[in-house]
Amino acid sequence: MKKFLRYVGLGLLSTFLTAAPGLGAERISFFYPPFGEFSLSVDSLETFAKVGKIDDELSFYASRATPEQLAQLRDLLQQRFNVTPTLVSQVTYSPIGEQLMQRLGELLLTESRNNGFYAIRASLILSAADQEGLTVVNLLRKFPSNTMRVNFTEGLRIVDDLAQLLKRKDEVVASLQKEAIAQAANSTVDFSQKLDLRSPGQFRSQKKTLELNDFSRNRRLPVDIYLPTTQNLQLKTQNSPSPPFPLIVISHGVASDRSPFVYLAEHLASYGFAVAVLEHPGSNAERIQQYFAGLAGPPEAAEFINRPLDIKYLLNELERLDKSDPTLQGKLNFQQIGAIGHSFGGYTVLALAGAKINFEQLRQDCNPNNSSFNLSLILQCQATELPPGNYELKDDRIKAIIAINPIDSSILGQWGVSQIKIPVMLVAGSQDIFAPPVFEQIRPFTWLSDSNKYLALIENATHFSAIAEPTAENDILPVPPALLGPDRDAVYSYLNALSLAFVETHILNRPEYRSYLQPSYGTFISKEPLNLSLLQSLPVDQFNQIWNGSTPQSSKPSNPQPTSTRR
Repeated sequence: MKKFLRYVGLGLLSTFLTAAPGLGAERISFFYPPFGEFSLSVDSLETFAKVGKIDDELSFYASRATPEQLAQLRDLLQQRFNVTPTLVSQVTYSPIGEQLMQRLGELLLTESRNNGFYAIRASLILSAADQEGLTVVNLLRKFPSNTMRVNFTEGLRIVDDLAQLLKRKDEVVASLQKEAIAQAANSTVDFSQKLDLRSPGQFRSQKKTLELNDFSRNRRLPVDIYLPTTQNLQLKTQNSPSPPFPLIVISHGVASDRSPFVYLAEHLASYGFAVAVLEHPGSNAERIQQYFAGLAGPPEAAEFINRPLDIKYLLNELERLDKSDPTLQGKLNFQQIGAIGHSFGGYTVLALAGAKINFEQLRQDCNPNNSSFNLSLILQCQATELPPGNYELKDDRIKAIIAINPIDSSILGQWGVSQIKIPVMLVAGSQDIFAPPVFEQIRPFTWLSDSNKYLALIENATHFSAIAEPTAENDILPVPPALLGPDRDAVYSYLNALSLAFVETHILNRPEYRSYLQPSYGTFISKEPLNLSLLQSLPVDQFNQIWNGSTPQSSKPSNPQPTSTRR
């Protein structure tokens, strides 16, 4: 009973914050066996939200909650979400939105105990259009049923599954950190006496902006190219790079643009690399804003094909301009090319490296009857709309890649990822809820077959820790502060250093930089609360043992499917 009331006190109502609506709901009802049916009036919640008064009805639940929980509950009830009815309509009528509404409708039922799909969608739109705006209480008021019935048993099951999954994720992260520290202890390198790769190099950079048009696919590709320049160079050494410069391409994530990784582009350029940062028109910030405004449809499944083709086209055009554009002629080395991608861009560079789309894995994971806490599947499962085939997305000009918070578990799967035969670095954040690290980076790391592979795990980093903050000069969608994570400057410094060491080692074949890719360097630059763990190996059997706890190795599956994420 105590556990039940604790959930009611905060957890149940926080569920309403994230989804529940209302057109005429007067009561919230939930059945909790064996204790029976409980209910709470919307009036009680509204009074508490507006004036902080706990009436006799609410006091039954409030007496089981702490003062801190009640304060959090009132904050949740008072929160207003500034979204337009057009935006809500666009999202909830999209295939992804309808799938989410169906799943949510299994938890929030109508008075007749039917799936609340249509009622939820209607109340979301109506409350967004109302003068009071989208709030929890207004959602309930717009719910087209006198009573909203909560499938409490199902809700508790989901909460319990999620708690178990998070516990196991934390155990995996802790084990990998311990492994990295143990490996680092064997190092004899004194990094305090070596070049600090976190600091800028000796070059400045010049930015050149291009507008490329692939008319065959109706794709306009804005590109910023950062070229090293020796202008105002204070110190020139014997090893100073000179044209043609090795080339690094950076691919952004969904609803982003060319701006979030300027810091990384300028850092690499300061060490003599040319960096091309392009925009993918089908999934950039501009396209998502048009979608939210009702001026365009949602990103299409073809983006899984078009994004790698965007970079292929970019490289083709740069090779052409190398022969005709005086500002680029002789500046780029097309024998030394690397690629870096974030999120959807992480998938993009993995595909360019040789990973294959895994339609069989998609068929298994995107079954409508399955539910998952892996939010990235919402995007990955769009690829099921593609005609199955052997899409040739690999580009042999790319010699090494870095994928930051990539999505790949289903769109590529073990078979697809194992096709990569070039050096790869995967970067994961332990608090990434959009591309969960165990599913999307740690386990896929074990699938990589090339011996030159690296896993950088950043404790407490989120999906957005690696990207620079939005500014007045860019159009990327703002990210709520709670999702940004702490001290992103530390994450920027990690990526600057590790990216530089990786491309120096595997693009320019400079062995003196290989020591920076050892676990001991991760330990050396690690900074709380964003501790960095750097691993060069993690056998599948070892991952299985970590994931399954103390299960004897002989009985562990070769490719575990975390059953707690599926129903």
